[in-house]
Amino acid sequence: MSTSQNSRKVTKKIEAVETPEGAGATVRRSIGSGGLNRLDPFLMLDHFNLTPGSGFPDHPHRGQATVTYMLEGSVQHEDSAGHKGTIGAGDLQWMIAGRGIIHAEMPVFGAGLPNPKGLQLWIDLPRQHKMTQPSYQELTRDKIPSAFPEGRDGPSEIVVISGKSHGVESPVRHLGGCWYLDVKLKRKDANIFQEIPKGWTAFIYTLSGSIEIEGKKFEKYYTLLLSSEGDSTGVSVTAAEDNSRFVLIAGEPLRQPVVQMGPFVMNSREGIQQTVMDYQLGRNGFEKSRTWKSQIGGM
Repeated sequence: MSTSQNSRKVTKKIEAVETPEGAGATVRRSIGSGGLNRLDPFLMLDHFNLTPGSGFPDHPHRGQATVTYMLEGSVQHEDSAGHKGTIGAGDLQWMIAGRGIIHAEMPVFGAGLPNPKGLQLWIDLPRQHKMTQPSYQELTRDKIPSAFPEGRDGPSEIVVISGKSHGVESPVRHLGGCWYLDVKLKRKDANIFQEIPKGWTAFIYTLSGSIEIEGKKFEKYYTLLLSSEGDSTGVSVTAAEDNSRFVLIAGEPLRQPVVQMGPFVMNSREGIQQTVMDYQLGRNGFEKSRTWKSQIGGM
């Protein structure tokens, strides 16, 4: 850890209001909404809640990574490359869509099971990786390391989904810089200082309880943009009540043009037009677009 702890400040806060999405799902969207269209390199952040009859049936992606982190319950996934499985509470799926993939994400319901809830983050891919082969990194909760700044019996735990924290490093590798941390503060007044690479875009999304940054209090379900100028080395966060939880996400800005049409993200209008043609004609990564149907998408 750096010996100089100069904290970033909150420059903007956006409330994540519940809205309908997919087939009957509800999401709290902040990044990707009217209040904050994009935050280089991040395209979207959804806090989703799936109820019976909801889900995300067959749909394509190209040009971005989609990161699904489960908070409660379970979700099944299946794609056109033959990959399928289930992720449960605390599990992670980091999908590089690259040149193209079609997949479905559907909730798992059953007696005594909680409704699936989680976070989905979309990250733009660097121009040179837009047409890479699709790939997955999937980790169950027991494979995702945690940092304990004050020891395992201390008041704070930082789940290192990607990146680094307090000497602990995640095995996840992204095509571009991205740190993703799930911070749990058990007691009021518990404090952590998390380093953030200089010049990176960074934000916090509050999940439960409330927190304080530079003397200002923030409740749950807000996205907090952090300053990046000056000599700040990270951010200092204090719990304003017991059992406060938030994710801290930081990424290296790509500083490239972004042209987006739903799940297609390229660098030019021509790139989007080519993507639509590829999808319609079943080529260049979408060879199965006209024939493949998931087994779970119609459930």
